[in-house]
Amino acid sequence: MSETIRVVVVDDEPMVCAHLRTILGSAPDVEVVDDAQDGAAAVEAVVRHRPHVVLMDLRMPGVDGLTATERIARLPEAPVVVVLTTFDADQHVLRALRAGASGFLVKSTPPEDLIGLVRVAADGHTVLSPQAAKRLVAASDGGSGRQRAQAAIRELTDREREVLAGIGDGLSNAQIGERLFLSEATVKGYVSRTLVKLECANRVQAGLIAHEAGLTER
Repeated sequence: MSETIRVVVVDDEPMVCAHLRTILGSAPDVEVVDDAQDGAAAVEAVVRHRPHVVLMDLRMPGVDGLTATERIARLPEAPVVVVLTTFDADQHVLRALRAGASGFLVKSTPPEDLIGLVRVAADGHTVLSPQAAKRLVAASDGGSGRQRAQAAIRELTDREREVLAGIGDGLSNAQIGERLFLSEATVKGYVSRTLVKLECANRVQAGLIAHEAGLTER
């Protein structure tokens, strides 16, 4: 992005918010415009500041991060929501991703990596590694989840399934194009149609389906 990336940090621990402010504030192209200690305040901060990225803790008193993520996802021109977690492969993270979050960051992410990942999220890319996706799928509901995913992909063409597998492997459109010998623009079209057919809000949700359906290589 050419403009300064506006970030809202949400965590019920003020020290965590202060720590993240310090890290992100050290980048010339990132500005933490507000922080919040509960989900209700997070939604208000998003409406007030119109950030590009929200770093969202899930376990908070009052309105939790999952509910806040759902509310933010319904806002017009909603920002990217990235789950901020200690990550114990629990159902809350999985539900947040399915509710519209665009990925997750572990709270122990090194400072130099955190800034880069916020930039990636602001550019509209998924912040979720294939390894993390596999752990999330392992925490899901097992056999029934796989059955639902396999039923969902029956509506896809063979090429759309190949593209979906690339998404599940954490590949960019350019990398999927290299794998399938397609142009990046062609892959972009396939990705858009695949998301619509699967009723997915973003690539993270599609990637989880790919993993649950057993399409991925990694």
